[in-house]
Amino acid sequence: MKNFLDIVEEIKSIVSSQYSGKKIYDKDVADILGISQMNFATMKKRNKIPFGELLDFCALKSISINWLLYGQSPESLVEATNRFFMIKYFSDVSASAGGGAELENESNEMIKIPQEFVAMLGGERELKHIEAINVSGDSMEPTFSYNDIVFINRDKKDLQRGGIFTIRTESGLFIKRVQKRIDGKIDVISDNPIYSTQTLNLGEIEVIGRVVSRFGNVD
Repeated sequence: MKNFLDIVEEIKSIVSSQYSGKKIYDKDVADILGISQMNFATMKKRNKIPFGELLDFCALKSISINWLLYGQSPESLVEATNRFFMIKYFSDVSASAGGGAELENESNEMIKIPQEFVAMLGGERELKHIEAINVSGDSMEPTFSYNDIVFINRDKKDLQRGGIFTIRTESGLFIKRVQKRIDGKIDVISDNPIYSTQTLNLGEIEVIGRVVSRFGNVD
């Protein structure tokens, strides 16, 4: 898969005719994708590809997301065209600013995931472990924004290497960056620097699953 910088250059090439020969900057690409410049800069630094926004861009321009991400021609993807997969989506459950809802006891619906997005969730074999919930609050800005839909792999709960997880504490349900310390305690970190890091004992956390991807706000 192409890296973030390569994809940005492809987008600049695609929209170049709209700019009448003027130089296209990163901020222009951010505007085209509907991403704030702060979020765009963070994604560029982390090579974090905004899949949801790219899917919208490709639909608008009538181009193949596989071509943009992998350089695959549409002709090579004829058999996979229009294939969708269904993911369980808990539309009434929000995490990040709290909530404490039990996923198993909440109503859910099924949402369609296009073939192109399946690889970002770990492949077809992982789909049985994937569930989606909403983000609320700003504690994980700029990584996640209010009303993003995040995809959780409930089979991935090992905190040893850290990462972003959905967790439950006595205060509620959260999406946080989690790191296991040498002393065995857990640092629960907000990407938004205005929020302080919380240190908890392992027994004070229930790990729901690793956050593996996101969509932007879906109406």
